[in-house]
Amino acid sequence: MDQATLILNRVLPIFILIGLGYLIRRRQFLPESTVDDLRKIAVNLALPSVLFLSFLQMELQAGYLAIILLVFLLCVALFGLGRGLSRRVQPLRLYFPFMMTGFEYGMLGVSLFGSAYGLENIGYIAVVDLGHELFIWFVFLAFLLMLRDGLSSSRQIAQAFFRSPVILAILSSLVLNLLGARDFLYQAPVAGAIIASLQHLSSFVIPLILIIVGYGIRLNRAGLRDAALVIGVRLALLIPLALIVNRVFIGGLLGLGAPFEAALFTLLVLPPPFIVPLYMKAGLPEERQYVNNVLTLYTVVSLAVFVVYFILNPTL
Repeated sequence: MDQATLILNRVLPIFILIGLGYLIRRRQFLPESTVDDLRKIAVNLALPSVLFLSFLQMELQAGYLAIILLVFLLCVALFGLGRGLSRRVQPLRLYFPFMMTGFEYGMLGVSLFGSAYGLENIGYIAVVDLGHELFIWFVFLAFLLMLRDGLSSSRQIAQAFFRSPVILAILSSLVLNLLGARDFLYQAPVAGAIIASLQHLSSFVIPLILIIVGYGIRLNRAGLRDAALVIGVRLALLIPLALIVNRVFIGGLLGLGAPFEAALFTLLVLPPPFIVPLYMKAGLPEERQYVNNVLTLYTVVSLAVFVVYFILNPTL
């Protein structure tokens, strides 16, 4: 198979599945309530299955801690930058700082990286995402709740962290990996059956998530200029930063190579977290429209940027 055919066969399914999701909504083939239920299956069952298997099979290295810390500090710095820029760039937008940081790993990063580079390589972007997960649950969510409720409960945030199926899957898998239980889990009675069940669940995470993403694509022309501004500012910063960090830090100092470089680039071009609308203040229709426009338009732009990167870097 020549290189052009390989790229086409890896990229085209992404657009076909997203287009299918968009068509399902336009044709009213499924109601939004059904898609919400499918989203719960994807986030609470299929995605944790993928992550559990990825971290279980991974050969852990000390250098991963440096990546985790780097991504966490980068997210914190972007949030601080967003707060500093908000008065100059979009002073009337309460949620501008939240649009400047965080990345939609679960509902987009996994499906893009897995579709292009293979589901068996998800572990690379899963490692890169760990620092991001810590930021989302302990910093990002705390400030979202402060903005919505005027206060932040550390107990509530900790409970949300440890109740998340994604976090539980990652932590339990890491513990089992460190204990050397990988071979036992694959071969032992019952445990082997559970692993096989998780493999079946993980097999449909990519098509399911891409269809859900396509279903949610809807742009409102009002406020598109504001949405385009935040996307432009963010990508103008993050794309060069991703390339520099990959060359100097990931591929240079740590020597982790192309898989982690592709994983970091993929993460940094993703849109802000899709959870933002779930924790917004009530009674702010214009602000909610602004956030939804940013997330939708950013998703489309992220797809285009990722495809260009994959064309230039089709293999790991």
